[in-house]
Amino acid sequence: MANGTKSKAGAGMVRELSVVLPAFNEEANIERVARDCVAYLDGGGLDYELVVTNDGSHDQTGAVLDRLAAELPRLRPQHHPQNRGYGAALRTGFEAATKRFVFYMDGDGQFDIRELDNLLPLATDEEHIVTGYRIERRDPFMRRLNAKLFGGWLVRLLLDVKVRDLNCAFKLIPKKVLDAITLESTGALINAELYGRAVRKGFGIKEVGVHHYPRTAGVQTGAHLRVILRAFYDLFRLRQKIISEG
Repeated sequence: MANGTKSKAGAGMVRELSVVLPAFNEEANIERVARDCVAYLDGGGLDYELVVTNDGSHDQTGAVLDRLAAELPRLRPQHHPQNRGYGAALRTGFEAATKRFVFYMDGDGQFDIRELDNLLPLATDEEHIVTGYRIERRDPFMRRLNAKLFGGWLVRLLLDVKVRDLNCAFKLIPKKVLDAITLESTGALINAELYGRAVRKGFGIKEVGVHHYPRTAGVQTGAHLRVILRAFYDLFRLRQKIISEG
């Protein structure tokens, strides 16, 4: 869609789409991201909805979303009274989604919705998650180190999930996949759980490169050591749970 290129949205198998954005303290970003999503989706002629979960933000994120919802009829804000965590925000969005395919990215502006054009041609059935991987990560060192240890090694070993970029927040998921599994994670483990449960149910994963941009406003939370250590601990518990459920 950049430079006058027409959006591929709605040109293939994906004709209806729920776009899910988790947002925590993103008052400086969420309006721009939401408007970019609507402009892209309107340009593709999709039957779509935009579901944004305000995860108990302390700033004006919720107020911005409510104001936008009065102007953008396909925007459906979901509000958590208190902060419940990244995984919980995604789960609320997934549960509210009503369309045949669900796409999610973060509400912080580090991805470009127009690169959904890269994922759509790979969505040829409802048996695969189509995920982006960051061609070059624009994250602090701690986040990149965590990705190598957690997603690049430990998740492969414990859950038999082999992806290039476990936590890339740019995923296209058939609703059939989400209906077939039960997600429980409230925090950073949500992507590992999504893949681990989906692979165990026989679903596949397709990957394609996307660009990742530096955050221009707001503060990241996923790089906190406490969040990372909790994810490692929860991963071992998740493995035991998935194995016990058969």
